[in-house]
Amino acid sequence: MNIKSANELFVRLLSEANSGEKQMTRALPKMARAAHDPKLVDAFKEHLEETQGQLERIEKAADSIPEIRVKRIKSYAMESLIEEGQELIESTEKGPVRDAGMIGAAQKVEHFEIAAYGTLCELAEQLGYTKAKEILAETLKEEKAADDKLSKLAKADVNRKAG
Repeated sequence: MNIKSANELFVRLLSEANSGEKQMTRALPKMARAAHDPKLVDAFKEHLEETQGQLERIEKAADSIPEIRVKRIKSYAMESLIEEGQELIESTEKGPVRDAGMIGAAQKVEHFEIAAYGTLCELAEQLGYTKAKEILAETLKEEKAADDKLSKLAKADVNRKAG
């Protein structure tokens, strides 16, 4: 895909976000099973529900713009982040150390998604896609909240147990 306009870039990034969220719907159940701390297990399960809603929002954002269609584009960045997390799971025993590592891996994903949705929101505003921006801003807010929740869980409990 040869990107020649901000509109085409928006479509590309929205399509990558769609791919990334789909990948996360497959990764989060595995992460929940691999986690030891009950609060972390719950956090991963809750974020799976949010992620499913985020996928629906991507469709709504695309539907709010008549000339936009989400394309089948793979997010290699998300694939790599998930693979890195999987390698961490495989190289650690179930327990506090794995949990601390998984929080770090999950936060890398959240930071990537925060950057992606922040960019999408700014492009949507620039392009005059007001409804799409509102929809995507809701997801951006959720991603920031998920990152904050993981930080609090790590500081309050998991990292102390791992140490």
